[in-house]
Amino acid sequence: MSELSSEKLAEKKAQVETVIARIQKVYGGWRRDTSVETMREDWDRLFWNDSQPSEYRDDKIDGVAVRWISAPNTRRDRVLLYFHGGGYKMGSVVSHHDLMVRISAASNCQVLGVNYRMCPEHPFPAPIEDAVTVYKALLKKGFSADHLALAGDSAGGGLAAGALLALRDESLPLPAAAVLISAWLDMTLSGESYETRAKSDPIHQRFMLDALANQYLGKDGDRKNPLASPLFGNLSGLPPLLLQIGDRETGLDDTLSFAKIAAEQGVKIECSVWDEMIHVFQQFAEELEDARTAITQIGEFLQRHWVLHD
Repeated sequence: MSELSSEKLAEKKAQVETVIARIQKVYGGWRRDTSVETMREDWDRLFWNDSQPSEYRDDKIDGVAVRWISAPNTRRDRVLLYFHGGGYKMGSVVSHHDLMVRISAASNCQVLGVNYRMCPEHPFPAPIEDAVTVYKALLKKGFSADHLALAGDSAGGGLAAGALLALRDESLPLPAAAVLISAWLDMTLSGESYETRAKSDPIHQRFMLDALANQYLGKDGDRKNPLASPLFGNLSGLPPLLLQIGDRETGLDDTLSFAKIAAEQGVKIECSVWDEMIHVFQQFAEELEDARTAITQIGEFLQRHWVLHD
C-alpha cells in the first residue's frame, strides 16, 4: 500500500482500534458455557449492516440454504458464490450481508451467499459437499462456468479453495476466477506467522484455531487433507486467484505460502497484503477506507476475468 502521512496513519490506526473494540466486546462476553446458538446470534448482530441498496431473496438450492443478492443494476448472468467465515462454526448470509452487497456492486454481478452446514452439528466434509452441490446446481440451471466465480473469507476462504480442488478432481468446468480473503488454508497451523503475528492479531490465536480444527475434523482427522487444508493439495489447473490478507494476521503465512506454491504450479496469482489491517477487515467497509479499496480491487479482478469470456 502507498505511504501515508503520520496524521493519516494515526487516523487509520484509530479506526482499526475502534473496530477491534467492537469485536472484542462481543468475544469478551462469551464463556465456556455460552451456547453455539448464542454465539451465532451475537456474530450476526456484530456484522449485520443493511445500509447499502440491494435486492435479496432467501432460497434453497438442492437442499442447501442460500441468499441471492444483487446491488442495483447489476448483471444477472454473472454469479459469485460466496462462502462466509466463522471457523466452520459461526457466520451466515446475515453476518456477511453487507460485504456481499458491496462485492455485488463492485463486481457488477449477483452474489449467491451459501449457508453451508456447520459444526458441531455437521463437521467435515459437509461444507465441501454443500459448496459442490450448489455449484453443480448452477451449471444445471444453465449458468456458464465462465460467468461464475467463487469467493470466501477465513474458513470460507479455505472452503472456496477446497471446493475448487473438489470440482477440478471431478473434471467439472471451473469458474473464471476465485477470491480468497484472509483464508484459513492450513489446519496444521504450521506458518511462522502464528507466532510472529500473535501479539499484533487481536482476533485469531493458534489455540483457538486448534480447537476449531479439532471440532471440524475430529481429533484424529487428517489436518493435511487438501479439502480442509488446501495448502497441502495439488493446486495445478486452478483458475486465476486473488488473495487478500492483513499484515497483522496470524494466518498471514497461510496466504503467502499458498500464493507461492500455486504460482509455482502455474496458477495465475494476485496477492495483496494490507498494512495495519486485521482479519477480514473488508467486513468493516463502513469504517475503514482500506476495506472499501479492497472491495474495489475484488470487483476489478472479477470483472477483468469475466470480460475475457464475454
